[in-house]
Amino acid sequence: MAVSAQLLTLSNPLATPDELTTSSSQLDGLSVDLENSIRYTGALLTQAAGILLRLPQEIISQAIVTFTRFYVGPEGDSFRVRAAKDVSAAAIYMTAKISFQPQSTRSILNVYAYLLSSQSRFLNPNPDGISKEVDPGAYYLTEGDYLSQRSRMLVTESLILRTLSFTTHVSLPHHLALTYLQTLGTLPSVPTGPSKILARRTLAHLNSALLSPQLLYLTHQPPALAVAAIYLAAREVGVKLVNREWWEVFDADREELGFLVVGMGSMAGWVEEEREKWAERTCPLTVEELEVEIGRRKGI
Repeated sequence: MAVSAQLLTLSNPLATPDELTTSSSQLDGLSVDLENSIRYTGALLTQAAGILLRLPQEIISQAIVTFTRFYVGPEGDSFRVRAAKDVSAAAIYMTAKISFQPQSTRSILNVYAYLLSSQSRFLNPNPDGISKEVDPGAYYLTEGDYLSQRSRMLVTESLILRTLSFTTHVSLPHHLALTYLQTLGTLPSVPTGPSKILARRTLAHLNSALLSPQLLYLTHQPPALAVAAIYLAAREVGVKLVNREWWEVFDADREELGFLVVGMGSMAGWVEEEREKWAERTCPLTVEELEVEIGRRKGI
């Protein structure tokens, strides 16, 4: 029983083919490319908020996966119904609450108020044009605003739990990847220069995969993600791994490995396309902003 419980913690519930085929957002008339942009920006917002809250990457990553799961499939929610910024804040709050580093609702809402304000570089299409003079009033939350947003965040948290059937467990591949590197003999107990670079590149690929439009964390288990990140990082850094098909030892086959390597390797180009797409305007993270963007695309 103990072994089964340990194995269970290394796996995640994966999205079904039906859930990947369509989503509530698409059923509500949202195009796939706009849906991908909002999901990507919402994940970035979650990452930025976690950093400002000084949360460890493990908690931030779990929150991003929870945020992504909430909008997947026809049974998930829609960006035209539930604002990405609200779900992002609720995911951070919910994930941190069950961790060793819980955050108060006020701290989280203050961070999001700042990130979404005119003083922040996060969504500003022209960050160089931001005034260097600090204006706290641009992101100050009045007591009324705080209570209203707090109530909305708690309601959104309950919606996330209901939509995910209270399945809040998220297993991450980061620790697995480091363990695999040690097993392969490329990460000694006293790391060298190349081994440090390899480990950093591996973790960087795992973090960027959280933002993938291919939903890699929802379609593949942690061991496969860890193996693919190691394979890609080793190829980029120039570190030679064992000649045999070592990935099979870690429960990854060649076909899955190839798909994940291509998916992770294409992230840089896709992110650059997203930056160019939203260079002149901000990606909508509220329902109102989204309706304006849809109307603009329709020429209304």
